[in-house]
Amino acid sequence: MNLLSLRNLTKTFGGLTAVNNVSFDVAEGAVVGLIGPNGAGKTTVFNLITGNYQPNQGEITLGGTPLVGLRTHRIIALGVARTFQNIRLFQQLTALENVLAGRHYRMRSGIVAAMLRWPSQRREEEEATATALRELDFVGLRPQALTTAKNLSYGDQRRLEIARALATQPRLLILDEPAGGMNEQETEALIGLIERIRARGVTILLIEHDMRLVMRACEKLVVLEYGGKIAEGPPEAVRQDPKVIEAYLGAEEEA
Repeated sequence: MNLLSLRNLTKTFGGLTAVNNVSFDVAEGAVVGLIGPNGAGKTTVFNLITGNYQPNQGEITLGGTPLVGLRTHRIIALGVARTFQNIRLFQQLTALENVLAGRHYRMRSGIVAAMLRWPSQRREEEEATATALRELDFVGLRPQALTTAKNLSYGDQRRLEIARALATQPRLLILDEPAGGMNEQETEALIGLIERIRARGVTILLIEHDMRLVMRACEKLVVLEYGGKIAEGPPEAVRQDPKVIEAYLGAEEEA
């Protein structure tokens, strides 16, 4: 069963076609990699899924629910969470406060309840804190719960972004270059974390240039070039596709 489906997705910016008639599916519970050279349109696809951009044409559905035309907060409420290529944390806040910011998307108490500190609001805050601490524990950051984000290592900041995304209780987690800037040890730990997220039943769609991570973590790859899809399938088959070698992998293997 497919959780996410993209059909004939196209996005233009002026005279530039960033995404050109792209279609693919992400099965529920799968880990799928979206790869390709820089400028291939990968992050634009992510921004279309999350409502940051609206397509010129095409359809996006999550579990059969259309996403095109919805605002980002509605898409989050439907179960889509993401991280970003460039880390976007509240650098002056603690790790716990950052994860709580994600958890607040699932809180129901209104501003009046918060101002008056109604018992229901206090219980919800306590539950949110407990959830945030569990997510920090899940990504290995519980001991740094009270550390400000700016004082965490780069790899820990990447994991904190993932914890914040998980606090929204996503059905689909979108990771934009999660291993970017990580050393080999951090990347190895990230592969293990992705496997554990999947074991929770969360579907994952990721952009990544680290082919070791992609080959080990993903069961399917979708390859873009100049905004269009040039290949799709299991990692080993995609790796041997002549079009992919010419467009993307060949340059890496020659380096």
